[in-house]
Amino acid sequence: MHDAAHEIPEPAATGSHRLSVRTVWISDLHLGTPGCQARALLDFLRELDCDTLYLVGDIIDGWQLRRSWYWPQLHNDVVQKLLRLARKGTRVVFVPGNHDEFARKYVAHNFGGVEVVDDCIHELADGRRLWVTHGDLFDGVVQCARWLAYVGDVAYEFTLKVNRRFNQVRARLGLPYWSLSRYLKGKVKRAVSYVSDFEQAVAREARRRGVDGVVCGHIHHAEIRRIDDVLYCNDGDWVESLTALVEHHDGRLEIIDRSCDRRPVVTVAPPRAAVEPAALPLPLPGPIAPLATDPLASTGMTAPGAGTPR
Repeated sequence: MHDAAHEIPEPAATGSHRLSVRTVWISDLHLGTPGCQARALLDFLRELDCDTLYLVGDIIDGWQLRRSWYWPQLHNDVVQKLLRLARKGTRVVFVPGNHDEFARKYVAHNFGGVEVVDDCIHELADGRRLWVTHGDLFDGVVQCARWLAYVGDVAYEFTLKVNRRFNQVRARLGLPYWSLSRYLKGKVKRAVSYVSDFEQAVAREARRRGVDGVVCGHIHHAEIRRIDDVLYCNDGDWVESLTALVEHHDGRLEIIDRSCDRRPVVTVAPPRAAVEPAALPLPLPGPIAPLATDPLASTGMTAPGAGTPR
């Protein structure tokens, strides 16, 4: 770890662009891969002012780094920014996922102010308790057919490579970013079924643990919705959707969508005080509204696309 005196100064975010919240959850950054949207992530982190930041797995992509080394300066800048947040008073908690499972050997350790935990319980400002886990333990492919997960990962990387070339052309034409992989996954019924099965399994475990809800990542599909009596939250990813989950100071939960440099947000979970018990389950909003120019808009789909484990 380098000395603070040698840190590269970072541009200060203007007051109007600061995001002041109680808690932030981000996952599936996949640092170490060309698909990581490190610049957008760094901009987001520079605007962030929070008490607690949860890194909910797949922060570093060990699978990809074992195949070939890729670590540009921007990825180093993201790591430095996370460490800087920890030094300046933000509680930073790292919950390893399947792509950075090597870090599970260091559970209960602290690195540069970053706590490493297997999973944990977060208490919202209104008293609700959320279980925080990456979610790969509920992925049958990862748990029972690891070789198939690796094959799928290679195919996914190829899709992202095509997607980058595709969006380079769109950028030259002045068109906004659009996720080809997210669109394709939304068209595959098996992928949609996988997401539903995953969500149900995670919610069942949260119910068994006696908590009010769960926050996870893994499937690259940002969403907040009620599954029976459990509040299911997925913070998405920083490869395709550029999303984060935040808790405001009154306990409200929101999904932040930073794709195409759009500002937040879709309010999806009001604090406990704003909801009468008889009103549950909460209404289910669309997770993230597609862009007006997004080809998804013409399909009539309400979700940005079913996710696939990474």
